[in-house]
Amino acid sequence: MTLLRVVDVHKKYGKTEVLRGVSFEVSQGQIVVIMGPSGAGKSTLLRTINYLVPPDSGEIFFKDEKINNDLNLLRRVRSRIGFVFQHFNLFSHMTAIENVMLGLVKVKKLSRDEAYQVAMNALEIVGLTEKVNSYPSQLSGGQKQRVAIARALAMKPDLILFDEPTSALDPTLVGEVHQVMKKLALNGHTMIVVTHEVSFAKSVASRILYMEDGIIIEDSDPDSFFSQPVSQSARNFIASVYS
Repeated sequence: MTLLRVVDVHKKYGKTEVLRGVSFEVSQGQIVVIMGPSGAGKSTLLRTINYLVPPDSGEIFFKDEKINNDLNLLRRVRSRIGFVFQHFNLFSHMTAIENVMLGLVKVKKLSRDEAYQVAMNALEIVGLTEKVNSYPSQLSGGQKQRVAIARALAMKPDLILFDEPTSALDPTLVGEVHQVMKKLALNGHTMIVVTHEVSFAKSVASRILYMEDGIIIEDSDPDSFFSQPVSQSARNFIASVYS
């Protein structure tokens, strides 16, 4: 089943064309990893998918429904698409469980008791039941990111977007976040992940999309991409991340 279709999406910031006609599809259960150099348009592409950044032109379909600026539609779509940001975006005055419960109460309209149970289950999945009453300032970077993943997971999304989820972390903390993401992949969650982490991409991805200068240069399986990239730009990129 095709869950997401991105059709000829363009986006400019001022005179800079960040996305120059991006098209791809994601099927249910796929793990799509987007790679490419800085400035390729990867993060902007993720943000256009749920209209955090509306595209200038092109179409985005989620479950065959065309996304637009209608607020009721966007609320419905965003409740089905989780987003895990590079810098966690947790509320500093709320505990871990309060951060996870917030969307369940405000968006899904669950009672606080129901939201608490769902949030506890999500925090258990990411291995943080002992930190439920801790504030973000009391958590490591890896733990904060795992709370952010639990927050997305608690909403029971059809698709989870990850924007460089480990790039703000100390290298010693990257592994714990990757382990949680691998667990989600094994459990059948559909994910789109922007990352530079080659080992993660090799072990988890169904597909690699390689972007450069606002377009998708290559779309292939991980083995083909890392062993026999088609374009010179992809070969240069792979050489740079291995060096």
